[in-house]
Amino acid sequence: MIEPNPQGEVWVFAEQEDQRLSETSLELCGKARELADRLGVPVGAVLPGWNVRELAYGLIAHGADVVYLVEDRRLENYRTLPYARVMCRLIEKHRPQIVLYGATPLGRDLAPRIASAMRAGLTADCTDLQIGDYTESSSGTVYRNLLLQVRPAFGGNIIATIINCHRWPQMATVREGVMRLADGDPRRTGRIVQESADLTDMEEIVSLVRRHREPRKVNLKGARIIVAGGGGVGSRENFKLIYELAGALGGAVGASRAAVDSGFIGKEHQVGQTGTTVRPALYIACGISGAVQHRAGMEQSAKIVAINWDREAPIFSVAHYGIVGDLNKVIPMIIRAVRERA
Repeated sequence: MIEPNPQGEVWVFAEQEDQRLSETSLELCGKARELADRLGVPVGAVLPGWNVRELAYGLIAHGADVVYLVEDRRLENYRTLPYARVMCRLIEKHRPQIVLYGATPLGRDLAPRIASAMRAGLTADCTDLQIGDYTESSSGTVYRNLLLQVRPAFGGNIIATIINCHRWPQMATVREGVMRLADGDPRRTGRIVQESADLTDMEEIVSLVRRHREPRKVNLKGARIIVAGGGGVGSRENFKLIYELAGALGGAVGASRAAVDSGFIGKEHQVGQTGTTVRPALYIACGISGAVQHRAGMEQSAKIVAINWDREAPIFSVAHYGIVGDLNKVIPMIIRAVRERA
């Protein structure tokens, strides 16, 4: 266990694959910059891999002050034990007060292993991070400048704020897309600190036999137009209307949790706190009531159009334009209008 270190840096685990940084790591650099400025400490990024030095400049451009570069041929491909060993050793050496990971498949595998080894807390799948104070009710002790880790709980029905007073570093995994990806500033300067991997035979008991990567079926984060269907669409068959409208507009297909849970569409299309957070130029919500969990994942869209038969539906509170009507009649009219203008 690491003792609390109020002067410790705010760290980001820099996830990379095939010598390319993940967008989530760059998103976290921007958030780490915001948290570190509030605390008055530097931002650090840990970059393990092989032949990845050039990636350090991208991390610096997005807010890192120090990049801890760990280059070793044995780190070329991700394996849990070597990466966990590197992170634990650096945490013990430099004692950061906060460590952030992307809630990606890699981050969800690595972060719990590190938390267990360091005997530290870990909050998974955060949707927001803030700095604030906490007063312990039993003793009246006031803890200053803690990391407030915000995440949905109980199936997304409540929003919980979690703190870690005693066991540091304070660690969290953060969902992809919930932090805005800012433009990097190539004029920013920072330090690159070379660190050794210092691995033992025990960390290499697992070897990589074959590597297979499944291509992503849908890229909601990168879509400029999203047409999303909810439980009001009614059936998997009716979702063909959503696909048809998205095709006419050149957009991607999204969905609410209700539509996914009903089996109308796959989970990779889900938008919201328990899905993907999106910020497209145009978001069309069809048959979506607009529960708070869904709105949190799309309300920052530049333009929102809502189609719903219920004029009291919460989705209209965030929509720029609302259409009250039967989507089975409204959507074909929109499709015809779009095609006539093409």
